[in-house]
Amino acid sequence: MRRWLIGLLLVVALAALAFFALAPGFIERGMNQIDGKPLPVVGDRAKALHATLTIVDLHSDTLLWKRSILDRADRGHMDLPRLADGNVALQVLASTTKSPKGQNYDANGGDSDNITALTIAQLQPVRTWGSLLERSLWHAAKLHRAVAASNDALRAVASPEDLTALLAARRGKAPPVGALLSIEGLHNLEGDVANLDRLYAAGFRMAGLTHFFDNDLAGSMHGLKKGGLTAMGRQVVTRMEAKGMIVDIAHCSNACVADILTMARRPVVSSHGGVQATCKVNRNLNDEQIRGVAATGGLVGVGYWDAAVCDTSPASIARAMKHVRDLVGIQHVALGSDYDGATTVRFDTAKLVQVTQALIDAGFSDAEIRAAMGGNAVRVLGAGLVPLTPPPSISAP
Repeated sequence: MRRWLIGLLLVVALAALAFFALAPGFIERGMNQIDGKPLPVVGDRAKALHATLTIVDLHSDTLLWKRSILDRADRGHMDLPRLADGNVALQVLASTTKSPKGQNYDANGGDSDNITALTIAQLQPVRTWGSLLERSLWHAAKLHRAVAASNDALRAVASPEDLTALLAARRGKAPPVGALLSIEGLHNLEGDVANLDRLYAAGFRMAGLTHFFDNDLAGSMHGLKKGGLTAMGRQVVTRMEAKGMIVDIAHCSNACVADILTMARRPVVSSHGGVQATCKVNRNLNDEQIRGVAATGGLVGVGYWDAAVCDTSPASIARAMKHVRDLVGIQHVALGSDYDGATTVRFDTAKLVQVTQALIDAGFSDAEIRAAMGGNAVRVLGAGLVPLTPPPSISAP
């Protein structure tokens, strides 16, 4: 009887080891996919131009997954070797901390969460199992460990000086890639505005107020009530702008977007999404909202997945970028891939030259391509990272 019990315990232990070793990769392979459809031929002009660009992508969820960003992976869309292959200068890496079960673009409550199971399956520290704040702090620590182990191939960017140093270093023989931390939904404040200081201290410099559900700061485009900013939300926006954190309207409800654009004193970004004019999906920006973002001096980051551009082809990405250019000017166009964000795309970041080719095919000039692929983002991020003096004091909402 004792041998039978020991054998059973060994089988259970081996099954648990296999699950924790294999499940994270299996889950990611099913959620971050490349559709395998044919890609256009890239010409010599696009290759030559792409090699000279300073490329910035405003949104990726790579930190969510259990793999090293330093190593080339056989799954997902992004890692340091593939960023280098794609000539990416700066990647904004988001901390995604909560996602409702049955997630959809129309209506989600905030009473369930898929990511809790993922944190356990990935054997993250126990403190991250029940705390959204700790999940973000864990993502920041994960990036900083990677930076420390990268032999200067990966650099954290948290100030204008960091950005200037990164761009100067990229003129050398072994150009590093920069990484800037962002947040996908400030529900990770856990009801306490003071936690914004902890996130800032950890290196976060951009944040969206909502993700797929309404929270105590604002309504989500995908929430149940879809309201505007709350008193706490207004306080957080003011505090972010003062500290040198860029405000991101991605996933915000229409009322939330309107409230932010009305009160913004600094450039606002829509880090990842599309435009209604080329892809009529509720989370994409209408022309009035695009004009509002432009009025702040901000950016519209165009994504690569089907719900952003109603296709996964490079031509569809260029079509959305062209609409923004034609409506408000090239200075407001940017990239916002949403790589590794449970998305299906046509190409990973190593093949980012596909966007350069698509912009050439769409009639963009070389100067316009330089601006859209990263020049605009460098300008807006550099300015937005400068704290205002003095910042407002924190008080209870």
